Amino acid sequence: MTSIILDSRSQKWIKQGRGSGSGKDYHPWLTVRDLPSSGRSHRIWGFQTQRTHHLLSDLELAAFFLFDWNSTVTDIREQYPLRLEDTLKLATDAGIRHPEVGGQVQVMSTDLLVDTNRPNTPRLAIQVKTSTDLFNPRTIEKLELERRYWEMKEIPWYLLTERQIPKIVIKNIAWLYPAQVVLGELEETLGFAPLYLNYFLQYPALQISQAAMMLDQAYSLSTGESLQRIRALMALRVFLFDIRKPWSSLSVCELQASSDINSLRDRYAANQ
Repeated sequence: MTSIILDSRSQKWIKQGRGSGSGKDYHPWLTVRDLPSSGRSHRIWGFQTQRTHHLLSDLELAAFFLFDWNSTVTDIREQYPLRLEDTLKLATDAGIRHPEVGGQVQVMSTDLLVDTNRPNTPRLAIQVKTSTDLFNPRTIEKLELERRYWEMKEIPWYLLTERQIPKIVIKNIAWLYPAQVVLGELEETLGFAPLYLNYFLQYPALQISQAAMMLDQAYSLSTGESLQRIRALMALRVFLFDIRKPWSSLSVCELQASSDINSLRDRYAANQ
């Protein structure tokens, strides 16, 4: 990675292949095990990448949810290391002290490096900070180094705070996230979609939870079984809805059926 002498921990990480690879084979530069146990960190399975992601804060998790839910995203690499020779030169040119610990320079990292299938923006670099972090002059200096790094690489760089992350959208995605079914259950889950849609047409004013409870009673199902299946169909994008509205307040008439179930089936199978 670099000819500059690094601390022994960073040298070990380089030998382990951290910061290399893509998709399911990517290894983040930092993991939750590298942080104090009291930190708010998360290990979560990525639907797009089919691997466990290491998010180092609640805000990083929220940003990850947004990108993993976005159907144009093809890869997410968290804690992505920046080339040390480049950040050292940028720091010298800008007159900014490069990050170091105990007199030894440290490798900088970007929270999320996101690949998409959009021709105009195939790759995005994302840094996540709380708005209060931005009152710290040293934090601003390091963000400026990061911004210049990605500008040099001709990759758009964005700074996200809690003010740019919609709370309702995140709550909806967090509710849907565990409901993405395993491949073996996919056809069974899809098979319930016509039954539910027909029921929704008969009782359009019902809220989702109300309709699910009535379906459980009508078909002698275990309590919560229909809600679990409806939730899975929403997570699979079979039932489309306005993600900006709380799912618990939606009427079933606000759920729209996808027009291309086969494409959804193929996309889901490809991500297994």
